[in-house]
Amino acid sequence: MPDTVIPQGADADLAPAETTEAEPTREERLARLRTVFVGGLLGLALLAASYAAAEIVLPILLAFILNLVFRPVLRLLLRARLPQPLAALIIVLSLVALFVGLTMLLSAPVSGWISRLPQTLPRIEQRVKVLSSPIKSLQGALQHVEGLAPVGGGQQGAAVQGTAEGTPLAQKILTQVWTVAGGAFTTLVALFFILVSGETFLRRLVEILPRFKTKRQVVDISQEIEDDLSIYLATITMMNSFVGVATGIVAWLCGLGDPLLWGTLAFLLNYVPILGPTMGVLIFFVAGLVTLDPLWMAFVPAGLYILIHVAEGETVTPMLLAHRFTVNPVLVMVGVFFWYWMWGVVGAILATPLLAITKIVCDRIEPLQPVGHFIGR
Repeated sequence: MPDTVIPQGADADLAPAETTEAEPTREERLARLRTVFVGGLLGLALLAASYAAAEIVLPILLAFILNLVFRPVLRLLLRARLPQPLAALIIVLSLVALFVGLTMLLSAPVSGWISRLPQTLPRIEQRVKVLSSPIKSLQGALQHVEGLAPVGGGQQGAAVQGTAEGTPLAQKILTQVWTVAGGAFTTLVALFFILVSGETFLRRLVEILPRFKTKRQVVDISQEIEDDLSIYLATITMMNSFVGVATGIVAWLCGLGDPLLWGTLAFLLNYVPILGPTMGVLIFFVAGLVTLDPLWMAFVPAGLYILIHVAEGETVTPMLLAHRFTVNPVLVMVGVFFWYWMWGVVGAILATPLLAITKIVCDRIEPLQPVGHFIGR
């Protein structure tokens, strides 16, 4: 068969035409800017509302996160032919029993350390002479702040000042305990009803969406969020348990005593990225100063705690979560500080899951994919 000869210039006709994307018009650019501006205002409004209504928003959000964690457990109970309300009640009561048991086990050691608080500051000042000047300055600053009159004049200001000065420490602690207990009760009630409702919210959302592609996208996003967060929180809980056991053993070997208290403290603090381990180092250092002799032994518990945290936080946990959680560590740090400012310790705990949820949603929605790429490592 003779070769086919292509005339000169014919390849230009046969080659696919290069598609050039048309430049957006002025109206399209204005529409995009308007969308970004309105979205920014909506985000700021949601943040302001979340900050103002933190007492109700935070427990409900925490309940939704816990729902993602315990959803696999709920499915196992349902496969055992338990009614869904009974399965949800078992999960909630198990959480309550866990908290009550830990409180009963830790009440005695915590009471012992609280009773030592009046002697803690003089002991530290005696052990470390270098800190005597800053401690005296701190005491003077605290006395100056306590002596300041509150806003308001005359008898009203004096009455408020007398009330503030007359409030004992135990009453302040009791007030905080009641606040935490109220938030925990709201979280457990919300968790129960979310577990009982099952996937009702997702089903209703899919039903009202107009296009099949959008329905499938919402289901995929929901499934990915549930799978990734369940694996993340289960892995973090497992590693925190190892950290707690190792820290309790180290505290017992160093002579701090109460290994259950120190292990539980390390377990809980490790849920808060950056801030938790930093606070743990300070607590172990102060405990060493108060308890251990000679002076160099005071640095041993904090140093060993740092080694445990580095081994867990910088090697083992990143290796286990490398394929699912590839978020920018700088954004994790910024998120921890931001949500701590918004919602306190619980906000710092939720910072990483919220960042992960944001990345999953952005990766699945085409216009937001650049944001998801920016959040990634």
